Amino acid sequence: MTTSPPESAPVPDPSPYDAVLLVSFGGPEKPEDVVPFLENVTRGRNIPRERLVEVGEHYFQFGGRSPINDQNRAFLERLRADLTGAGVDLPVYWGNRNWDPYLTDTLREMTADGVTRAACFVTSAYSSYSGCRQYRENLAAARDSVPPEVGTPPKLDRFRVYFDHPGFLEPNVDAVLAALAQLPEDVRDDARLVFVTHSIPTSMNEASGPPALGGGAYVAQHTSVMHAIVAEVAQQTGRTHGADLVYCSRSGPPQVPWLEPDVNDHLAALKESGTTAVVIAPIGFVSDHMEVVYDLDTEALETARELGLPAVRAGTAGTDARFVATVRDLLLERAAVERGEDVARATTGELGPAWDRCAVDCCANARQALPVAGGVEEA
Repeated sequence: MTTSPPESAPVPDPSPYDAVLLVSFGGPEKPEDVVPFLENVTRGRNIPRERLVEVGEHYFQFGGRSPINDQNRAFLERLRADLTGAGVDLPVYWGNRNWDPYLTDTLREMTADGVTRAACFVTSAYSSYSGCRQYRENLAAARDSVPPEVGTPPKLDRFRVYFDHPGFLEPNVDAVLAALAQLPEDVRDDARLVFVTHSIPTSMNEASGPPALGGGAYVAQHTSVMHAIVAEVAQQTGRTHGADLVYCSRSGPPQVPWLEPDVNDHLAALKESGTTAVVIAPIGFVSDHMEVVYDLDTEALETARELGLPAVRAGTAGTDARFVATVRDLLLERAAVERGEDVARATTGELGPAWDRCAVDCCANARQALPVAGGVEEA
C-alpha cells in the first residue's frame, strides 16, 4: 500500500521528464533461453557455440534461470510505489540489453505511448565501457530503430553514475556489518573485508571516465566506495578492518590482461598470510546477479571452506528502500539541473558527484565509434 505525501509538502517536479526507464542487462528465464542469451551477449566475438554451452553450465546449475529479471521485477514494483508515494506521477518502463523485454521493444512502446523525454536508470553503478557507454550505445540503437510510423522516439538522459550515492552506500555498509556479525566472535574483530567487483580488461579500466580526468575511473570509483565503507564500519564498530579490492568473472583470451587479483586467488593468499576470517562484499553489483550467486556464493565460498577460512558473503543493495529511493533522488536532481536550477547532490566518499553528461570519448569503445544517447553531443 502506498500513501501520498502530506498536503503541506511541496509537490516534486520531475519536468522536463515524462517517464523513467530502468535499463538492465537481462538474463535467461528457462534452460532453452541460456545459449540464445549468451549468443546475444557475445555477438560479434566469434565465440564457438560449444564454448557458450560450457559457459551456460553456470546457469543450468540454477535451473537455467538467471536471478536478474526477477530482481528487476521486484525493483520495479518498489520503485513505482516509491514514486507514487512521493507524489511523482510518471510511468516507469523497463528494457534490457540482452533479453526480453528488449530495449528496442520498450522504446517502441514508449514512443507509441507519447513519451517525449525519459530519465534512464542503469543497473550499473560505475564508469566503464561495459557498465556505461555500451548501455548508452544500446539506448541510441533502440531509439534509432523506432519506425517513423510509430512516432518520434523520446530523448533519453542517463543519470550520473551513482556509486557514491548514500542510497547505494548505506545498504552496503549495513550488509558488511551484518556479515561481520555472522562470523565467529573470536575471529570477527580481525576479519578482513574483501570487496569484489566484475573484472574488466585493464585497457577498459584505463579508458574509463572522461579523458580529461586521465582514465582509471572504474578502479578509482570502487576504491572510493571501499574506503567509505571501511570508514563507516570503523565508526560504528570501533574497529578499522583491513580491506582489499578484488575481482571475479574474468573472461576472454588469457593473453589479454584483466584486472586482478581474482577473488579465489586472493583468498588463498590471505589464508597463507595468516588472515583468520573474511567478509566478501560484492560492491560491484547492485543485486544478487549470477556473478554473485555463482562466482561468490558457489565458487568463492567453496574456496574459503577448502582453505578453512571462515567467510561470510555480504548482501547487495537489492530492493532496500534507500536504494530504491535513490532513483527518485537522481530523477529530481537531474530534472532540476535540466531546468537550470541549482541543486544539492547527495554524495559520499572522496571523489564527489560524477558528471551528468558523458564526454565524447568517456569510457571509449575500443573497437569502433558508435552513436550514443545522453552524452554532451546531445546537450
